[in-house]
Amino acid sequence: MNDKIRLTQYSAGGGCGCKISPADLEQIIKRNGASQVSDARLLVGNESLDDAAVYDLKDGRVLISTTDFFTPIVDDPFDFGRIASVNAMSDVYAMGGTPVFALAVLGWPLAKLPAEIASRVIDGARSVCDSVGIQIAGGHSIDIPEPVFGLVVNGLASKAFFKQNCKATAGCRLFLSKPLGIGAISNATKNDKVNPEDYNAAIKWMTRLNTLGSHVATLKGLTAMTDVTGFGLGGHLLEICKGSNLDAVLDFDALPLLNGLTGYIAQGCIPGGTRRNFKSYGHLIEPMDEPRRMIICDPQTSGGLLMAVEDGCIQEFMDIVNRENAFVKEIGYLTVRGNEPEYIRFS
Repeated sequence: MNDKIRLTQYSAGGGCGCKISPADLEQIIKRNGASQVSDARLLVGNESLDDAAVYDLKDGRVLISTTDFFTPIVDDPFDFGRIASVNAMSDVYAMGGTPVFALAVLGWPLAKLPAEIASRVIDGARSVCDSVGIQIAGGHSIDIPEPVFGLVVNGLASKAFFKQNCKATAGCRLFLSKPLGIGAISNATKNDKVNPEDYNAAIKWMTRLNTLGSHVATLKGLTAMTDVTGFGLGGHLLEICKGSNLDAVLDFDALPLLNGLTGYIAQGCIPGGTRRNFKSYGHLIEPMDEPRRMIICDPQTSGGLLMAVEDGCIQEFMDIVNRENAFVKEIGYLTVRGNEPEYIRFS
């Protein structure tokens, strides 16, 4: 961590935890109204809750376009740039694509933080882009009261294999590719309660690219995929369930958790986004005690992929996971939609 300048002290929220809540976002989109312009080549737009827009290039490929940006979740500017960039690219990987170029989005309070700190944020972003062989081809910057950074990312995928979060089928098993708990550990960091080892482990996970998505997308038995970010595991699993008209059964004890998470929750290290998430969608999940709510609704920044895989495809799926040296944990399964208002229950 940087002992001289603490970026997290310059923003009220942090990372994907500062996202507008699912309930408020739904109201904003509804009030905005539907577009009067139609385009048959726009295969995925804002009519669904998918991670990115998808445009048919008419040559067997699709363009995947997304943007993501947020306030600092860590104090070190280089790490902030890396995390924001990995997080932005994740939406492309979650739809089965591969990034081809990016644009930077920077908001910086020049009266409070020197320009050279912003330059380190960009350096962190470039290091991630360099690692996957793409360029930051341009962007936009403004002078605002709180630091903000992210990327617009454009990627390509096969039209036959790009993935959505609303195509899951009953019987699919659910897999998660990163542990949960980023929100609580980030809150502990901001309040000087975090163990340095836990902090470093969280950074390691947040800077781990979700490249697995582009490799498993060719599997027809992988019926739905999304990444787990600011709405927490509960919110993003609900997007799969509601979009696919299915229920989910979670094995809570199987959920992968960051080291020290339960201890930080017990200390009250709860980001505001956790409670906003529960207020938005808690009624759609089987009743939970407080510790379980704090995990299921914890807002993730640069979280893992949530994947629905048919039984007959599991071996092929795991072969790719092992080949790519990726982490996945099975956490539950999907079932036919029942008559109860809740979409998610626990085994």
